[in-house]
Amino acid sequence: MLEKVLPFLAWFKGYTPGKFKIDAMAGVTVALVLIPQSMAYAQLAGLPAYYGLYASFLPPLIASLFGSSRQLATGPVAVVSLMTATSLESLATAGSGGYIAYAILLSVLVGVFQLSLGILRLGLVVNFLSHPVVNGFTNAAALIIASSQLSKLFGVSVDSAGHHYETIQRVVQSALAYTHWPTLAMGALAFAIMIVLKRVSPKLPAVLAAVVITTAISWFTGYEHNARLDISAIRSSQTVEAVTAFNSAVQKAATLAERRAELTALAEQATRGGDYNVRIDVESDLQRVNHAIEEQKEEAHRQRTALRGMLLQGVQERGGLAFYAADFLPSGAESDGRIWRIKVGNAPLNTASLVATGGGAVVGDIPQGLPSMAIPAMDGSMIWRLLSAAAIISLLGFMEAISIAKAMADKTGQRLDPNQELIGQGLANLLGAVTRSYPVSGSFSRTAVNMQAGALTGISSVITSLMVGGVLLFFTPLLYHLPQSVLAAVIMMAVAGLLNLSGFVHAWKAQWYDGAISVITFVSTLAFAPHLDKGIMIGVALSLGVFLFKSMHPRVRSLSMSGDKYLRSAEEFQLQECDHVAMIRVEGPLFFANASFLEDMVAEQRLAKPELRHIIVVANGINDMDASGSEALARIIDNCRRASVDISLAGVNESVMGVLRRSHLWEKLGQDHLYANKHYALKAVHAATHAGTSEADCPLLMALPRQTSGHGPQKRVKPSGRSPLPLLRPRRYAERP
Repeated sequence: MLEKVLPFLAWFKGYTPGKFKIDAMAGVTVALVLIPQSMAYAQLAGLPAYYGLYASFLPPLIASLFGSSRQLATGPVAVVSLMTATSLESLATAGSGGYIAYAILLSVLVGVFQLSLGILRLGLVVNFLSHPVVNGFTNAAALIIASSQLSKLFGVSVDSAGHHYETIQRVVQSALAYTHWPTLAMGALAFAIMIVLKRVSPKLPAVLAAVVITTAISWFTGYEHNARLDISAIRSSQTVEAVTAFNSAVQKAATLAERRAELTALAEQATRGGDYNVRIDVESDLQRVNHAIEEQKEEAHRQRTALRGMLLQGVQERGGLAFYAADFLPSGAESDGRIWRIKVGNAPLNTASLVATGGGAVVGDIPQGLPSMAIPAMDGSMIWRLLSAAAIISLLGFMEAISIAKAMADKTGQRLDPNQELIGQGLANLLGAVTRSYPVSGSFSRTAVNMQAGALTGISSVITSLMVGGVLLFFTPLLYHLPQSVLAAVIMMAVAGLLNLSGFVHAWKAQWYDGAISVITFVSTLAFAPHLDKGIMIGVALSLGVFLFKSMHPRVRSLSMSGDKYLRSAEEFQLQECDHVAMIRVEGPLFFANASFLEDMVAEQRLAKPELRHIIVVANGINDMDASGSEALARIIDNCRRASVDISLAGVNESVMGVLRRSHLWEKLGQDHLYANKHYALKAVHAATHAGTSEADCPLLMALPRQTSGHGPQKRVKPSGRSPLPLLRPRRYAERP
């Protein structure tokens, strides 16, 4: 009982110092991969890079202690990071204090959702995300993640558009106008290091090697080169005008936002007071204010885009460095050899202390020390807005984690409990939020590294967490000069493994509609990005729609004898059918939504075969039956017998047999009309139904089992006891007249 509550206690049965040494080495190896990856994924989530380290500190430890898998490596992952960014993009500016608070709150909601599912033993809810949907979404997410890093790889900055493909168009246009070649060179070098090391020496931490080498080069060459200047140092009137116009638009938008807040409060007050005339006037003013805010935001976007495209060159003058528009230097002036740009974000620019960038972007300052522990602020309205995103991230994250854990369990032979894994992942997200973590999940790449390193228990993940804590305490200054383009390269290399084009082919070969669902999910996710939840919802809706359609349209087939002496579908194999005996096979449950299908099939058989005498319903494919199905079957029996057509059931399973007994269909049908399988049923009815007929060669005749005399032994149901097992015991009895 104690191990069920604290599953990590099972690690220490027969644990030895030798096993600890193996786990410790595995934990260190995973940490060397996790540290740079987590920083890259944090930026993918729209957070400062060091929040990736925060998400790698406590969650791996908690997930390993309370999960059921001993090798699963938990932490920041690409898809969950992207989902976090898309969920929060419309709520706050990426990297801002409000954005960070929402990301931590999202981790709380994801943790609560996963923990609740685990405690209630509802791990099977993840099955709503079918394989075709996940395959389509994952492939689309991989392309979105990789393309989202292009701006960092080329060293350009653009505003996000309403759709992801529009943002990428802006990145391409900006890159064609200006690419920062040192930034691109750093990214290319990181790619080369990782690719070469993976081929030459797969056991070496290629990601760590790329980070160490490029960070050293960045520090030694002065890769980052920023300067602070007064606006008077800018000799380009066009740039000065753009700065002034940008500040004006941002400040006007802020003033209008304050006015909107006042009007919103007045509208709520008028609603509570029942003064609807005032409310109508206030809402009219609100519409005008919202329109004005959008105009100012659009103006700020235009000026920001213009500023980012203005390239400057520095010239040393008596008062210091002066900045002229590129290619418009005064005659005789000599440039400092750099291309400068004004660094501009969403906030107004301080004209007395503008930041000009003349080099590449680096990670920058990382707060030293462990993250402070605090309970995240709970905002009811924000919780409601994040609820749907939290549910989707919970299911996607858990599906990724459990798929990885199952793959590892197949290799190690350990028992895996999906509900316990939900509890572990839920606690990791919930308690991780206390140490400022954003949503995390199991990582395939790091779990594979953990497995290859020989990890035996979750102690390896404990060691990984301790290593991350050591980096936060002592080594954060060493990460200052890590180039942003290198982190972009790390992400792009990591998500390359998510691409699985063969999954589309496999789904299409299995069932064409599965392939179609996978492709539609893929296209929808790309089209609606950054609103990735829409792509998933479309895929889930299609999967449920197909399921309902198949349930409402079960496969009801008429059987006949094929050339290989098997009873097969007469329609599919173009087989001749018997005029006097119809064998109808039903595949699927018989319930309210599809009960009429069997009635229609039986009616069609009676109309198509005027000489029909007996119908055998092969029911081994009917795995369940409700009241509607029972009523439909009763009507079929009555209609057939009124038309002088007898009817029997063959291969009825135990659950359906129970329905037949409780609904008294057993007595209506007759116990001598229930058979263990279709062969016994056919053998029992064939001779009687063909007596006095002119059919020379019955298409069903070859289906009869070999017999010595008469019609041989025949299985029959004995209605005694509470178990339908007598159905399986053959009895000899006199041939029916």
